Amino acid sequence: MGDERLERRESAARGRLVDFYTAVPAGHGAGRGLPVCIILHGGSKTAADFPALGLGRFLTDAVRRGKPPFVLAGATGDRLWWRPDGGDDPQRMAHEEVPRWCRERGFDTSRIALLGWSMGGYGSLLLAAAYPGFARAVVALSPAVRPGDEIFTAAGQLRGTKVGLWCGRQDGLLDYVRELARTLPEPPAAGSFTEGRHNFGYWSRCLPAGMDFVSEALRR
Repeated sequence: MGDERLERRESAARGRLVDFYTAVPAGHGAGRGLPVCIILHGGSKTAADFPALGLGRFLTDAVRRGKPPFVLAGATGDRLWWRPDGGDDPQRMAHEEVPRWCRERGFDTSRIALLGWSMGGYGSLLLAAAYPGFARAVVALSPAVRPGDEIFTAAGQLRGTKVGLWCGRQDGLLDYVRELARTLPEPPAAGSFTEGRHNFGYWSRCLPAGMDFVSEALRR
């Protein structure tokens, strides 16, 4: 395990203190100069849960398999679907404040990817569509999408962004995620539809491939 931290930061976008998580792969010190994958959590988790979910371990494992190193970063957005709600704007926090906090740590925010599951998968796609060019790639694990929602209507904005889609065959969202794959302006660059349900047991089986995909997308 490398340098893994959970701090409290004042988020002006959210109007409150939030948990801010970072993980650097083992053997890469404080991570200076490494690109960033921003994690957007699902509805039942927060950034404080990331260490117990083993995200830092998945990152280090990818690098030990020979993939180019990067860092993970994420903050708590609560259950707002990564959209603004009055004066509380977790999307702006992810777009503006998390990169700024990463720059303060010396990370390279000129190269950014996004990764999320369920609500966070939705939020990752929504963020990438709202700010084309912000992210090189998006890993969406069982994104909680529905035909006609904001992801489908903004799908054209994802042209040029590499998208990886994963969803379990026993997940009630499977048909919607498959339809999204057909709706994207370019075919998904990674992903699979294998046995699994809508839970972290399935997502943890997808994370090695997701981390590899992020690493290659962030390569110089």
